[in-house]
Amino acid sequence: MSEFGDWFNSVPFLTRYWFTGSIVVPMIGKLGLINPMHLILRPDLFFGEFHLWRPITSTLYSPTGFGYLVNLYFLYQYSSRLETGSFDGRPADYLFLLFFNWICIVLLMFALIMSVLYVWAQLHRDTVVSFWFGMRFKACYLPWVILVFNYVISGSLTNELIGNVVGHLYFFLMFKYPMDLGGRVFLTTPDFLYRLLPSRRGGVTGFGAPPARRAAPQEQPGGAGAGGGGVFRRHNWGQGFRLGDD
Repeated sequence: MSEFGDWFNSVPFLTRYWFTGSIVVPMIGKLGLINPMHLILRPDLFFGEFHLWRPITSTLYSPTGFGYLVNLYFLYQYSSRLETGSFDGRPADYLFLLFFNWICIVLLMFALIMSVLYVWAQLHRDTVVSFWFGMRFKACYLPWVILVFNYVISGSLTNELIGNVVGHLYFFLMFKYPMDLGGRVFLTTPDFLYRLLPSRRGGVTGFGAPPARRAAPQEQPGGAGAGGGGVFRRHNWGQGFRLGDD
């Protein structure tokens, strides 16, 4: 049990709660402790009888099966990598990402997972990932490969498509449009989230703000990958690590 406890405690903070909820809520329905109909979102009951828990439980609930286990794997893998990579030390910013995507989706467990996976794939678009049967390709293609794969397996692509659209909306408004295209800032993490989850180290808060100007090459010692900017510099998406590297 100590090994399991060590592994569980090593899971990033927000991913740990999301992962745990995505196991506990479906198991409650599976074991019959609560009727699953009380866990899904029904607008008539939410607005008419104030079942305020339904938007949360509907995002965590999923019928169990092989697809459910695959979803848990994606949640653990890509939420952990995003929280400890691009959002390392910025729990408030990552919570805002989850909140924004949840507001846009609110219905579907796998769609929220796919939206997080899509953001990770865009921030690490040049990282080479492995998929089933030894297939290897750049991370930017991963959300669409999963979409096609699940369509072949289950005949449905609704969840994947919604997740990719919402993930792209967040990525475009938070990163691409203000940073790469010099547009206005539409998304910023609220200050109360920084007070609730302060950054663990120096760095930039509210990092969706576009830079005032693009620094000349001689002002960037060590090249585009140097310094603390990482994936948040202009025209520098795709920084990250290959899977399996330390």
